[in-house]
Amino acid sequence: MPLRPGRCYRRFDTPPYTRLEYIKSIPPVTIPKFDLGNPKGDFSHTVKLVTLRSGQVRQNALEASRQIANKYLTAKLGEQNYYLKICVFPHHILRENKMMAMAGADRLQDGMRLSFGAPVGRAARVENGQVLMLVRVNANNVEQAKEALRRASSKIPFPCRIIVESKGTPA
Repeated sequence: MPLRPGRCYRRFDTPPYTRLEYIKSIPPVTIPKFDLGNPKGDFSHTVKLVTLRSGQVRQNALEASRQIANKYLTAKLGEQNYYLKICVFPHHILRENKMMAMAGADRLQDGMRLSFGAPVGRAARVENGQVLMLVRVNANNVEQAKEALRRASSKIPFPCRIIVESKGTPA
């Protein structure tokens, strides 16, 4: 049975591992852009993707959700008719104690001795009710923004909710 790496990192019960000056091989951030579309546009509605549970989102899940939402919005609305922003940043460095599973592996590894682990990736720690992504659009494009965030939420490891706010409504 293949190991599902995202399953190990959903919950957090230890302090975040973020001190980059102590980490020898820092994994790079693989999210190239956090702001997409038209950041200077004047839009009337904001559609937010909000988490319903605390946990960690790996950076590859954030990148997959960003890509699917941006692709849908670009195809339906065009680049100038929306603004997409990722509101979290993957600061936490994930570690893994690599174990070998083959014949004779007991002579090649130490098991739990010195099991601190090597850096393998990054994750963003989010709290219950925190905004993961937001899309700003005009009133006639709210349904497309909701569909884009619904598709993006399928890549996030815990349940999310979509909230629509108009410009007059307080944030």
